[in-house]
Amino acid sequence: MESKLIIIRGNSGSGKTTVARRLQEKLGDGTLLVSQDIVRRDMLRVRDRPGNLSVELIQTIAEYGNGKCAYVIVEGILGKANYQNMLQSLLHSFDNNADVYYFDIPFSETVKRHETRGNAHEFGVEKLKEWWLANDSLGIEDEIMLTSDLTKDEIVNIMLEKSTNSKG
Repeated sequence: MESKLIIIRGNSGSGKTTVARRLQEKLGDGTLLVSQDIVRRDMLRVRDRPGNLSVELIQTIAEYGNGKCAYVIVEGILGKANYQNMLQSLLHSFDNNADVYYFDIPFSETVKRHETRGNAHEFGVEKLKEWWLANDSLGIEDEIMLTSDLTKDEIVNIMLEKSTNSKG
């Protein structure tokens, strides 16, 4: 089975996790979703620092899905400084059969989106500022910038159309 890699990156509160879950649901059975937050915070309980254990585990889980799952979605902030090498390695592992998305959303819009989240009480604007990575796209060919004028449903539809039309 040939697998399609879908990388969804962006700042905290931008909507990437919601979009990734909706996309997984639409793509259906055989779609592996690897969430940075689940691997880093829940499974390993490590801070997002250079060389943290989650980098290798995210890669290992995604590579496990290569050839076994129709779609592998890797989702998270996945800051370029800590994750770029791993993401480039994944692109190579999937023979560049991948779609790469970056939520290019202004900080003010991210704050608005964060306030609508169920876990908004867990951290506030100060933490969002502390974690904020301005212009953190990977800068790779065909990376798709997702802007604040798109709704989550529109983004899911863009991803769904691109991933199913370009698979293989």
